[in-house]
Amino acid sequence: MIDHLALVRNAKDEAAFGDLANLIALAKYRTLRPRPSALPRASSEAYPYPKLHPYLRQVFDAFGPKRMFWGTDLTGIPCTYRQAIAMFTEELPWLRGGDLEWVMGRGICEWLGWPLPS
Repeated sequence: MIDHLALVRNAKDEAAFGDLANLIALAKYRTLRPRPSALPRASSEAYPYPKLHPYLRQVFDAFGPKRMFWGTDLTGIPCTYRQAIAMFTEELPWLRGGDLEWVMGRGICEWLGWPLPS
């Protein structure tokens, strides 16, 4: 698991994703899973953090929906828990249907061997 997409600590926007090419290069290792958690801390903008969206898309395209697991870090994000979820469920038009289901919980349940609710 690669938490926070390996963001550059205390950086914002493009600078926060300074190591993104290195993360994308790791997509060839099928056992690695990126987790886009605590991302609102990496934005100079307010919700819905549009500057973050293209970076998320790059990670999604490299790893796919079954390997990218949504996460949050409520201890340090500048938004509500609802907004942290809605950034993925409502603000990313390219993340819909089955892909959204995988990113928002099914993927990590499968990876951990947890049964899905009926």
